[in-house]
Amino acid sequence: MATLSMVSVPIATSSLPLSARGRSSSVSFPAPKKGGIGHGGLRIECIRIGGVEIPNHKRVEYSLQYIHGIGRSRSRQILLDLNFDNKVTKDLSEEEVITLRKEVTKYMIEGDLKRFNRVAIERLKEIRCYRGIRHKLGLPVRGQRTKNNCRTLKGRRASVAKKKSPASQEE
Repeated sequence: MATLSMVSVPIATSSLPLSARGRSSSVSFPAPKKGGIGHGGLRIECIRIGGVEIPNHKRVEYSLQYIHGIGRSRSRQILLDLNFDNKVTKDLSEEEVITLRKEVTKYMIEGDLKRFNRVAIERLKEIRCYRGIRHKLGLPVRGQRTKNNCRTLKGRRASVAKKKSPASQEE
């Protein structure tokens, strides 16, 4: 079990409440942890690549998949292009992180990719093709059946009142 060392720092007695002024003129705070990246022992939890903070505790292949537009095959391809080992992200050196950032910027990711897809769908709606109409109506676009499924796109079921039979109307 790790022990915490305490550092004693004197403070002005006028800032203490009246009941505590006579007892002690110092307050103890835990010492900052040693090690870690950054100034004063500050630990950086994530590395920022392509505008996304990727986790430190996972291997690079899986960490890159946190970026929208990079999947399993593309992350493997990036590692092969750079001749990197698939090590844990926190073990990457600064030079490796910089080269990884440069390689990731070659691909369309995050906001650019989302914008590209949105513009493509808007174009389909504008030219009023079949796929554009299906997007506009909120129905499946790729030929799926709609009689039983596609509740995600169609929304919740709307109850429809049943027609009364002619026998019940005569009464």
